[in-house]
Amino acid sequence: MRFYVPAAFAGLATCVYGTPVPAEGPVNSQGVPEQLPKNETALYPPYNYTTGRHDLPDLTGIPIKALNASKKPWEIVHPNSNRTHRFQAEASCGGPTATNPSTFWYEQITHDGTSPFINDNNWVVFRNVVTDYGADNSGNSDSQSAIQNAINDGSGSGNSRTSNSLGTTGQPAVVYLPAGTYTINSPLQLYVGTVLMGDPVGGTTIKAGSGFSGSVLIYGKDPNQDSTTNFYIKVQHLTLDSNNVDKDTTFTLLDWSVSQATQLSDVVFNMPNYSSGHTGVTMPEGGSGTFMGNLQFNGGVVGLNMDNQQYEGKSLTFNGCTTGILVSHCYDCVFIDITFMNNEYGLDVSGGNIGFVALLDSTASSLNTVVRAAAPSTGDHSLVIENFVKGSSVTNVVTANGKQVLNNNVQGQAWVYGNAYVPNGPNTGAHQRGTLYNSPRPSVLTPSNGDYLVIEPPSYKEYDVDQFINVKQVSGYPVYGDGDTDDTNNLNAIISMYAGCKILFFPSGTYIVTNTIFFPAGSRVVGEAWAAISALGSNYYNPQSPNVMVQVGNAGDKGVAQFSGLLFTVADVLQGCTLLEVNIAGNNPGDVAFWDCHFRIGGAAGSKVQTNCGGSPAQCKAAFLLGHLTSSSSAYIENMWGWTADHDLDGGHGQTISTGRGLLVEATAATWLHGTAFEHNTLYQYSFQNAQNVFAGMQQSETPYWQGNGSPSIAPAPWSSITSSPYYDPDFSNCDNGDAQCRMAWFTYINGGSNLFLYGAGFWTFFNDGSADCSNNGVCQTNAVWTNDVSNLYWYGINEHLNLNLVINNGQVLVTQNNNPGSWGGVVAAYLTDS
Repeated sequence: MRFYVPAAFAGLATCVYGTPVPAEGPVNSQGVPEQLPKNETALYPPYNYTTGRHDLPDLTGIPIKALNASKKPWEIVHPNSNRTHRFQAEASCGGPTATNPSTFWYEQITHDGTSPFINDNNWVVFRNVVTDYGADNSGNSDSQSAIQNAINDGSGSGNSRTSNSLGTTGQPAVVYLPAGTYTINSPLQLYVGTVLMGDPVGGTTIKAGSGFSGSVLIYGKDPNQDSTTNFYIKVQHLTLDSNNVDKDTTFTLLDWSVSQATQLSDVVFNMPNYSSGHTGVTMPEGGSGTFMGNLQFNGGVVGLNMDNQQYEGKSLTFNGCTTGILVSHCYDCVFIDITFMNNEYGLDVSGGNIGFVALLDSTASSLNTVVRAAAPSTGDHSLVIENFVKGSSVTNVVTANGKQVLNNNVQGQAWVYGNAYVPNGPNTGAHQRGTLYNSPRPSVLTPSNGDYLVIEPPSYKEYDVDQFINVKQVSGYPVYGDGDTDDTNNLNAIISMYAGCKILFFPSGTYIVTNTIFFPAGSRVVGEAWAAISALGSNYYNPQSPNVMVQVGNAGDKGVAQFSGLLFTVADVLQGCTLLEVNIAGNNPGDVAFWDCHFRIGGAAGSKVQTNCGGSPAQCKAAFLLGHLTSSSSAYIENMWGWTADHDLDGGHGQTISTGRGLLVEATAATWLHGTAFEHNTLYQYSFQNAQNVFAGMQQSETPYWQGNGSPSIAPAPWSSITSSPYYDPDFSNCDNGDAQCRMAWFTYINGGSNLFLYGAGFWTFFNDGSADCSNNGVCQTNAVWTNDVSNLYWYGINEHLNLNLVINNGQVLVTQNNNPGSWGGVVAAYLTDS
């Protein structure tokens, strides 16, 4: 992620924090630090990174030219009511009640979302392309201009969304297409902040007209941004159709060259049968993606052309495509719950720059070859197949360089093609060419036919609009979401009143909270365009006794708690803030779940972290911990990005931010992590402490760019390690005191526990102290993964970039880059250990 320093920011001088942030140290009887420094800190110019190839980070952002400078939540928070917190739910009303209505609730609910930090009080988030822009949903006329107008509209700001002037986060737009068919004769162009949504009740189709001009139906990538900075874009509940375009013409339904915090879900791609030219999804400019799921591809020459750094693809169906999935480029890809039917090839991983690919819980019928692979002797093109069932009329399950190497089902075992580290095996690993290893999945992770749990993101289409509550429309409990009103007490009251009764709708905006927001059992929450909950105030100052911003349940609670489309963030530098704590478990698998929910520390308008964190890491200890899955929890998480900003999405401020910790997992009952990414946190990105029964598909991480040789802070600094319960921080005692390249954030830190089933990991290091010129012959970081005293660890696919040691096991170097060269640095197909 590259950063260009605009001349306008080159001479910025001293800034003063609006709220003092205490250093770690003595506290009084109320837990408040005794000394509160002024925090008058120079806003240093940010690092000047050099540019590089498209799959390296790009540190650019979109300045908000229409910034609302009057919004300063870190200085002035308008008071709200003094209602007391209610941390227990009211008696359940037995809801919500499903009635399967003929209309989609989202079309009918009151839409009063805002974009608080741009200078436009009349910004419209929800745009109905038919009623507001005159699109024709009968399919009889060209609707391209009407839909594009809805996408482009600046709604009175004087700056169209095409102008590249409203920031990455300042231009939320839900472009809603009611049920029907929309014919377009030229491409649609999306921008960051766009949600393109159809009607899942009546069905919405966007169809290329017979006179279509162009080779792409929808450009999902914002043209103003590099693919690695295309964040916050969503396409869902649509059918895309190219059957009117000649089947042999080169044509793409969706260009999806995007990165984290994007969602592609519940989309059908219809292409001509026996096509030699049509592709459903392509990524011609790459990207740094995380997750896509619940997609169906019919016809075409290729369903999904994967050309991205890393991805998890879940619940994908390919019917009649010549090739279902063509992996042109992927350092780390995991595909789970895939159905191949009537294909020549199901999954083609025979060429391109490929590190590791896993195929899990999948089936195939009526095709020539399920997996077309290559056969290198290094870490390149590593392949794992687990829990695969071959249906009728399948000629080959796997071919490598054209020769059949597998033609059987793979059930209860993992088939490994690549470098493997196994109990009683050589310390240097061994290259396997199709070896089977037992993979005894615990039943709590596989509630249906031995498959890992997969759940489609809920649209709640089965509920009528009267089963929803807009949190800004509850009489007597005003909630604003305006970025400068304290909404804490009324949000807690509303959540308590309606838990187990209604589904809560959070319109787009920023909801400032100064104390814990508590979601009890029975909570169901839908956020619009990543509605943000943002912490502020003295309750979050003390890292000796951190406070939780969003708490889900109490220890021992059971029930439903589901969240979609939310963002968790901070409005100030809050070294005592844990953003999310989950304590609750469900009565059924998946009762507790998060879909498309993300964390963001800094890098955006509306936070003092954005404007005051261009100095040293010690001057910006912005949050204590992102997410905590406690020992009593059981959660299903899908598509989650925990990002401490490495650059400013909404301007040119330097972002040298130190968040203490990424995701801490202590859960033992069952945890599912589908397509997650945690980046730039100081001590670790993922920590599993005595955790049990965990599935993780595709973890992606980067270390803080300011760490490493030359950095002013050597881990654990600027934090103090809390090595006891409940945090179990690493103390870096395996490193010499002054070894800055060793004392960098662990990507994954595992102590104790059992039954951990991890598939795919993209662990990338790019810089030492902001410089791409790493010492030690181009190695930027010494160690990637720590495992200690863990039993039944089954880890398939560890990929790293510029790391010397992939795995330290029980204090000893076990897996190294030198012994496992491949792809972007080093690749291991299987790391299996019982101790």
